[in-house]
Amino acid sequence: MIEKISKERSEVPEPVPVSLGGIRYEVLPWGKARGFGQNGGFIVAIDEATGEEKWILKIYDMLYDHDMEEDKQDIFISELEVESEYLLHVVNEREEHYLVNIETQSVTKWVD
Repeated sequence: MIEKISKERSEVPEPVPVSLGGIRYEVLPWGKARGFGQNGGFIVAIDEATGEEKWILKIYDMLYDHDMEEDKQDIFISELEVESEYLLHVVNEREEHYLVNIETQSVTKWVD
């Protein structure tokens, strides 16, 4: 019997959540499970006192090639850091950097 080799992802990054002003910001890796059109690329703001989700923000779009398996194309957030009192620094597996303004919920791609 020939053993089938799994091409499933072995690891999905799990960045440590960060907190600012009583709000915890964490990565939502499985967006499709929540009804979004992609996995990866989302952060969630959670009120630390109540546990209530305040908002979910898409940081970047995933463009899937329909000739390939979608799960092999997912790009997950690998780092989440506080940049300042109102900015988060987000890095994905492709080493793309983004700044998120948590006051306006706007995203800017960080270009060197």
